[in-house]
Parts: sequence; structure tokens; C-alpha cells
Amino acid sequence: MTGTAAGASFIKMHGLGNDFVVLDARRDALALTPARRRAIADRRLGVGCDQLIVLEPPTDRDADVFMRIYNPDGSEAGACGNATRCVASIVMDERGTDQITVQTISGLLESQKAGVGANGLPVISVDMGPARLDWRDIPVRVACDTNHMPVGLGPLQDPVGTNMGNPHATFFVDNLAAIPLAELGPKLEHDPFFPERANIGVAQRVGEGKLRLRVWERGAGLTLACGSGACAAVVAASRRGLVDRKAEVILEHGTLVIEWLRDDHVLMTGGIAIAFRGELDASLLA
Repeated sequence: MTGTAAGASFIKMHGLGNDFVVLDARRDALALTPARRRAIADRRLGVGCDQLIVLEPPTDRDADVFMRIYNPDGSEAGACGNATRCVASIVMDERGTDQITVQTISGLLESQKAGVGANGLPVISVDMGPARLDWRDIPVRVACDTNHMPVGLGPLQDPVGTNMGNPHATFFVDNLAAIPLAELGPKLEHDPFFPERANIGVAQRVGEGKLRLRVWERGAGLTLACGSGACAAVVAASRRGLVDRKAEVILEHGTLVIEWLRDDHVLMTGGIAIAFRGELDASLLA
């Protein structure tokens, strides 16, 4: 992948349907204004993606690559677990190694190969860092017990707050299919209770050690999968006594295995896929 004056090559990848346009700016910087980010992410006028991912040189000597994450609305995100697995796979292949460290604006994410998926591509485990649970870390507007936050709308009430490099509010329901998340998600994302907005997760316990999850992502809307949301859901469910510290999270197109380690770090394991490679037209970068 390279960037040029004429355009830039890209890889379209996804983790369980959570899709990304990955650009490489490690050698040649790309001037990606918010308008250009929105244009690339537009599913009708651009390539289309849940997040635009830009690879940059790391600023931490312990990291192998810096991953910058942009939402379709042009805003910058702090964490994306599915994108981390995709980027880790790219850099591992480049370096012929089974382990790398990805730097983000939220910290360093250690990643390693954990096997091979049915599609022949690697299954990647990522240490998403510690789950932060204090109300100031989420953050929310007023001091509260983040295991039972005083915010909600309609059938979504009494969420658990978790920061996984980005803010999450996880609501537990008995029937996930009955929740109009497309209607409630944007209102809760922008609720004044969340000064930096929030990712809105809705989870249902569907068996021993199993959750089904949908997420309205901050700045992106409904996505087919959300890695950091899956991490937040397992942490939240464990705090509520619904699952142990390791559980499967069932998403629209597959399952992630999440483990909340005793040191409070959260380990996420799942597969990745490559959809296609292409070249951005110069008009999208103009």
C-alpha cells in the first residue's frame, strides 16, 4: 500500500463484518481532512467502511506501527479491536513474525497469532489493555456507580459503563431482537450524561458463557461487529454476575472470544478477512 500525488492504494478488510479501508502513510504522509475521511468512508460516493484506518510510523520505540482510526463522520476514535486484528495481520505478514505491538492514541496493543481460521487467514489475539471502570474514566457527567449508571431510554435502562480506550455503555435485555437500536442508539450516544458521547451496546445472555451483542458505535452508527464493544460487554456481564471472566460474544457474522484477565487487561481473539485491494481516485484526496 502506498500513497502518491495521484491517489493511494488501500486494502478493504473486515473482522466479522466490521469493515475498514486501510491506508498506508508510513512512508508518505496523507493529508486526510475530515471532509476527505468522510468521502472515503461514504458507501455510495467513496469506498465505504465502518472506520478508515491509517498506518503511520510509531512514536513509541516498543511499537511496530501506529494505527490511526477515523469514524465515517470524520472524527477520530481511540480504539477499535477488530481493526487492530486486521492491522496486526498486515504487519505480521510484512515482518514474518507471529507477534507485534500496535500503537494507538489510547495506548499500546500487543497482538499475536492464535491459529488459522476457516478462510485460511490468521486468527489474532489482541490485548486491548485494562478495562477502566471509574466514572471519571468512562467518562460520565456525574459521580456514580458505573455498574448501575443512572441513564437510559425506553426499554434500555441501568447500563454498565466501561472504557476500553473509548467509552461504552452496555445495556442488558431479555430479547435483543426486540430493541430498536437504530432509533435509541443515536439518542443515547448523544445523551448529555456522556460528555464525550458513548458507544451503546445491547447484550443478551443466551447460554452459559455466551452473550449476543449489537452495538451502536459512536460516530459510526450500527455496525455488524464491534471488538471494543464485545470486550466491554464481557466486562460488564462479569461485573453483573451473568458470565465468568471469559465468554463468547456472538455478533452478526461470527463470534469473538473475550477474556477479562486478573490484571484487568482484556484479551480479544477472532478472525480477520480481506475483501479486496484497490486504488483511491485522486478526487477523494483532493
